[in-house]
Amino acid sequence: MVDAVDRATRSHKESFGPVVDSGEDKKMTDTPWQGDACSLVDAFRAGERSPLEETEASLAAISESKLNSFSFVDPERARESAREADVSLPFGGVPTAIKELEQVKGWPDTGASLVFVDRIADQNSNANLRLFERGGVVPMGMTTASEFGGLNVSVTKLNGVTHNPWRHGSTVGGSSGGAAASVAGGLVSLATGGDGGGSIRIPAGYTGLLGMKGTFGRITRGPVAFSRPNTVVSGNLSRSVRDAARFYDVCAGLDPYDPTSLPSPGNWEANLGTHDLSGLRVAVVPNLGGITLEDGVEQRIRDEAAALIADNNMVQVDIDVRPPNLAAQWMMGNLSTLLAELGPLWPKCAKDLTDEVAIGLYLSQSMYNLRTAAVAEQMRVEANQAMARAFEQVDLIIAASNPGPAFAAEASMSSTENNLIEKAKSSTAAKGAFRAALFGTRLASTFAPKLPSTLLDQVSERFPEMVNMGALTIISNIYGNPAVSIPAGTVRGLPVGMQVLARHHEDPLLFDVALAVERERPWPMVAPAVSDAAAVRS
Repeated sequence: MVDAVDRATRSHKESFGPVVDSGEDKKMTDTPWQGDACSLVDAFRAGERSPLEETEASLAAISESKLNSFSFVDPERARESAREADVSLPFGGVPTAIKELEQVKGWPDTGASLVFVDRIADQNSNANLRLFERGGVVPMGMTTASEFGGLNVSVTKLNGVTHNPWRHGSTVGGSSGGAAASVAGGLVSLATGGDGGGSIRIPAGYTGLLGMKGTFGRITRGPVAFSRPNTVVSGNLSRSVRDAARFYDVCAGLDPYDPTSLPSPGNWEANLGTHDLSGLRVAVVPNLGGITLEDGVEQRIRDEAAALIADNNMVQVDIDVRPPNLAAQWMMGNLSTLLAELGPLWPKCAKDLTDEVAIGLYLSQSMYNLRTAAVAEQMRVEANQAMARAFEQVDLIIAASNPGPAFAAEASMSSTENNLIEKAKSSTAAKGAFRAALFGTRLASTFAPKLPSTLLDQVSERFPEMVNMGALTIISNIYGNPAVSIPAGTVRGLPVGMQVLARHHEDPLLFDVALAVERERPWPMVAPAVSDAAAVRS
């Protein structure tokens, strides 16, 4: 065990390279802050940096960036907020990016789609309102996301391709891809995100950031909180554990507009480091859900897990954790809320949608019926039971955040080989044939209601890429338990995330687990290329 710990520690530090020192960052007046948001607030309060100075640096960096991580920037509001910033507030004066799937009054409300390119928000989401008023952030603009949050990549017809700051041409994942790119890319110190199937943890894993998905209901979804699929949790992409905990201090708590919202115990940041981790029982299951991992990922996760367990005197327990993979069923059911949003615009708007989203809607209309819903609900019960049995035996489950490191930025999935979606969108003729086949399935299901569910199982087996992306993360959205992606070194020069799962409401424990990793094996707060460029400019 000691050898494994030593090897993991050495390889983690060697693969990540030098960690950015926020003390040096205080000298960099011509580049955005490269430390975490909390240290930037400290610098404001000490008079070493001003909110307006930092805002100008971020605006300049955003305008020069090749990442394409922002879909909208509001310089006037940013400067006005910076001039009036109250640095006594938790995030007073911190330049912050908002995910474009969220609402900010007066800003675009596109859903990352050409369909709503001219729509403007007439209200703030309640979580963002708390961030503005309680937190005191400086809102910079909106970050790119996948269309309606439907994919784990950041490629849309509206915004184009968002790139990974660790390697241009590689994906940042999604749907909070622009948020991750903007933080890891050194443009802003904090960005909001949402996680309905892994949309915070997936991009965090691909960009070397901390991505916390709290217990369902931890942060309000109001004022518009759909009753299904009951998987979405709001949160943030952050450079440090204390940034994520402080975000909870600001945004967590009950909201009458979201009946699923949870009370907040408060003192999230103040209570960091108060858990005794010794003796915790840990299951290490890198390929949770039976997902095929790419070469090098399983060993990286096992090495990081071994180091965490040994550092904190935890106990590794071997158990069989096999929840069913609900990725396909989740996608089908989740699209019901999109149909509600599109309303009479569908299906005429199909040409304006990302091919994958349009195909998903056609699939759902043809294959999602009462029988499919019943099967999906039964699978959800089985998933809940599988996770409950696991947490009766262990306190934590460790898995990978993604099947591999970041793939090509333009790709819709990690592999195009034997990919149903790629085949379906390959040509106009293929699209027509695909839609005709689905229409036939829809008619046939009238007489054979079990047919769509059977076909869905067969499609999932024949085209595994459809269900592999996000399958490691979605189980915690289905079950509703907290899960965090912690930077775990690199594979082939790109970051991978170690995902740690805990029981419902044990978010504070996960913060302390992440803190233990951060203290023993700190990760770079921005991508190495970004810190190198900042050092040159200084």
